[in-house]
Amino acid sequence: MPLHLIKLCVGIGSVEELEEHVAARLDAARLQGRPAEQAHVTRMVPKRIDELLDGGSLYWVIKGQIQVRQPLVAVTPFKDGEGVGRCRLVLEPTFVRTARQPRRPFQGWRYLTPDDAPRDIGTGDAGEGDLPVDMQRELIELGLF
Repeated sequence: MPLHLIKLCVGIGSVEELEEHVAARLDAARLQGRPAEQAHVTRMVPKRIDELLDGGSLYWVIKGQIQVRQPLVAVTPFKDGEGVGRCRLVLEPTFVRTARQPRRPFQGWRYLTPDDAPRDIGTGDAGEGDLPVDMQRELIELGLF
């Protein structure tokens, strides 16, 4: 069973903005002759790497709610230029929207079990994925979703 990570998406206001940000960074890497790979660097290295790479994803909290996930491709520990241990989370540059799930702010990343992860939406099933984002947000705030 895969294990996931959850992280705050600081400075990003919507899933669309995250998609645009990632696309711009990938384009810039291509133009500079670097590999077009999306990676997020963190300070702490997960200890459960094998479980994360067994189908795990990074779930992004945007504006206080989990809204989207990206499949994990690799988890690579390294030392930065000052000798400080870091971790590169390599992500597939695809975005899978999820049912919104409120989350309080926290620092760093946390493990997220499959039982606690929100379900994917927009897979063709009738439901909240078919509703406009603003309407989904309002229904969640009213406690109806």
